[in-house]
Amino acid sequence: MDPHTFITCLIAVTMLTLTPGVDTMLVIRNSGRGGWWDGATTSLGICCGLFVHATLSALGISIILLKTAWAFNILKYIGAAYLIYLGLSSLRQASKNGLPSQKLSLETLISPFRIIRSLREGFLSNVLNPKTILFYMAFLPQFIDPEGPHLQQSLLVALVHFCIGMFYQCSLAAMVTKAKQLIKGGTTGRVLNGLSGSILVYIGVRLASAKQ
Repeated sequence: MDPHTFITCLIAVTMLTLTPGVDTMLVIRNSGRGGWWDGATTSLGICCGLFVHATLSALGISIILLKTAWAFNILKYIGAAYLIYLGLSSLRQASKNGLPSQKLSLETLISPFRIIRSLREGFLSNVLNPKTILFYMAFLPQFIDPEGPHLQQSLLVALVHFCIGMFYQCSLAAMVTKAKQLIKGGTTGRVLNGLSGSILVYIGVRLASAKQ
């Protein structure tokens, strides 16, 4: 990849990363749930999923998937169902924290950090997102030299995306964690859970109802 192409790729990936979406909401949700480590580990799972998309696109599997309507729809519904599940989990947690009979403490407001759970949620939300497949199918060819090795070049673009995504999302996790520390009480946790959960459910419903 020549320097001009690399700079163009860097700018494009940065703009994509800064655009709010499922990844942003999931990092905010999990940072509010378990602090910075939860959000950062979720970001790691999300960004690892980028290498899956890059590999599938380079191997041409994504083209087959996109041209097979039933397979694409299955992936779309699975991804939508997973987002709705995550959103409902947040709404349920917000409802539990809001019960007047429950004695709120730091332990009830912040769930224990579990690395496998955070990695799994981030990875699956990215890999099961058909919009990411569509993006990589349209995005990668712009920066791939037809005469060079496609897989290596695709993984290089994913690596650039990985680095930028990790930096931005970990910074976002730090800001959410700091905000929770500054604003004491259970209201902050309930608002974060309620807001992020509602948005995740909305995105999941929109994704499921979207036409191919």
